[in-house]
Amino acid sequence: MTLTVEDIDRIIEMAWEDRTTFESIHFQFGLKEQEVIELMRREMKPSSFRMWRKRVQGRSTKHEKLRVFEKGRFKCSRQKQITHNKISKR
Repeated sequence: MTLTVEDIDRIIEMAWEDRTTFESIHFQFGLKEQEVIELMRREMKPSSFRMWRKRVQGRSTKHEKLRVFEKGRFKCSRQKQITHNKISKR
């Protein structure tokens, strides 16, 4: 499977996001977790890769089976509603 530059950029972006699971990346791009790790190692500077690995290792939100919520999107209880946000009405 050949990935475009845009695909690689999107995979890296998704891999950095805390709440995007490896399963989501696999569903969208067909890459397993180990393949995502290899792509990140290849595409990033060594120090950035080490920082990402340290951040991702053991993070339950990166694996669907380890998440504490079943369906839908996780929303923090401290997250504010944006329905009355003046900026979103512009």
